[in-house]
Amino acid sequence: MHDPDPPFRPIRRSDGYLPLEDYGLIGDGAAAALVGVDGAIDWMCVPRFDAEPLFCGLLDHARGGSFTVASANLLEGRQRYQPDTGILETELRCDTGVVQLTDAMVLRSGADLRDDAPADRAELVRSAVVIEGHVRLNVDVSPRGSAEVRPVLSGLEIRAKSQPGLRLHLRGNRPMTGLRGTYDLAQGERLELVLSWGRFHRHHRFDALSMLHDTASAWRSWLAGCSYDGPQQPLVRRASITLKLCDHWVSGSVVAAPTSSIPAPIGGIRNWDYRYVWIRDAAYAVFALRRIGFHGEADAFLGWVLDAFERSDRPRIMYNLDGDPVPDETQDTDLEGYRRSAPVRWGNGATDQRQHDVYGEILDCADQWLRAGGEIQPVLWSSLAGLADAAGRSWEEPDQGIWEVRSQGRAFTYSAALCQVALDRAASIGERFALPGPVGTWRATAAHIRESIMKRSWDDRAQTLSAHLDGGGALDASLLALPLRQVVPADHPRMVATTAAVADRLNAGDGLLYRYLHDESPDGLPGDEGAFVLCSFWLVDNLTLQGRIEEAERLYDSLCARASTLGLFSEQIDPSTGAFMGNFPQAFSHIGVIASGVNLARAKADPR
Repeated sequence: MHDPDPPFRPIRRSDGYLPLEDYGLIGDGAAAALVGVDGAIDWMCVPRFDAEPLFCGLLDHARGGSFTVASANLLEGRQRYQPDTGILETELRCDTGVVQLTDAMVLRSGADLRDDAPADRAELVRSAVVIEGHVRLNVDVSPRGSAEVRPVLSGLEIRAKSQPGLRLHLRGNRPMTGLRGTYDLAQGERLELVLSWGRFHRHHRFDALSMLHDTASAWRSWLAGCSYDGPQQPLVRRASITLKLCDHWVSGSVVAAPTSSIPAPIGGIRNWDYRYVWIRDAAYAVFALRRIGFHGEADAFLGWVLDAFERSDRPRIMYNLDGDPVPDETQDTDLEGYRRSAPVRWGNGATDQRQHDVYGEILDCADQWLRAGGEIQPVLWSSLAGLADAAGRSWEEPDQGIWEVRSQGRAFTYSAALCQVALDRAASIGERFALPGPVGTWRATAAHIRESIMKRSWDDRAQTLSAHLDGGGALDASLLALPLRQVVPADHPRMVATTAAVADRLNAGDGLLYRYLHDESPDGLPGDEGAFVLCSFWLVDNLTLQGRIEEAERLYDSLCARASTLGLFSEQIDPSTGAFMGNFPQAFSHIGVIASGVNLARAKADPR
């Protein structure tokens, strides 16, 4: 549960690894890192989200490397964010005292996070101060694959073997002779370290506290634009910051998660690289961000989607940060994986899958872009109109679906529904702006698809819409998204029945939902998985839209209570233990926190 002032707790490890919920996220709009409650940075990709990790202990505690600042004889710790910022504080208690460690990937002085401009300094600040007793502090900087170090006038020059082209420079307020050191500090004494990459700051004034102050000011100035006033307000504000930490500020894109290959479940092979940008995330993210006051981020993401589509040779379900194709999927056999869950993967093999929902995702983004005052040039409109035509041809054909199954394709109901969205939005755009195209045909085909979904995917015996367009009664939680994309009214009797069926048959316990059941809908991979966090927020939205406000709010509160003490969510949750699973933090889960809160707040303000 999100707790801005949590109690100390013992350091827990399984197989040598911290639980995911014992990590905090820091970042600067270009890159990100995870800081453990034990003082170790076990994951850090610089100079950008999708770079090779500099520290990768998250995926191999023995060989992956980490940047540790921790007290000797560490007993327990706790973490919290400085209010309204992305600056993380970790307090470490040992048998002789307590040290407070402040971590941030710092921002430029005066940075305006509303601008689509670089705000990062390409620097990590780790500032430790003893707040009780005296502490022996151990420092260990161990990049993956080891490193060469050379003393320079202002600190240490580091060459990591895993990234030979990356120039690293480590400075401190105390003498350093190598990448490992021990410092005995009394109460009030400080150790300040700054790790820089990409450029040196050898002759700049060393003032870590000033950099932290400037970074806090930038974050608080940005969050002042948050207009949310509804249920679970502190958690929604924190979710906004987490989404911003997953945002590539210059391009406007948002990565699905800043990590790769965290398994769901432990010991399984469902380990994927999420450090890329999924088109389908855009429409959901834009809905969430725009409704809490962050119009700039929403517009930037929409613009990025349209730019990426316009530049590509065909519509893709995902792109890298620059809007280019995602690298081919490879396996890294040198790393054992989080909690020995191999394989570790870089790149993503789903990038070339056939997923028809991409037509609707792109055209929905175009529609939102225009409604926000954007413009579309004739060449781009011609391509968008071609997408609508493709949706009209493809909606009954098999694809891999929203969940990117690695089995033979099926005609998924969700994919057909997003083809309907593509045609509906194209017709709407064409009508509003008098653009060329077969608007009448698009409108008629959209209506036909909607009618076909309601008839063909309906299973009278199971009393539900089905995961597949040909019916059969197999369930998929993505059906809950149909009302959210305005394909089916939430209060339509068949949608109400489907909501009940999903809540019952995909129930993982205590409000959690599975995406689908593997025995009903094989996905080409062995093993099961956990409960998918976003799906439960979709259930909240359906209950809200059906007027079941009290029931929706109870479910929403129970889901929010599953956040880590820092207010973070993973992709999935283990229903039996409540432990986090899958890549972390997961942008989609935090979008759910925001969107469901907004919907509830609006419904409670106007309970008609």
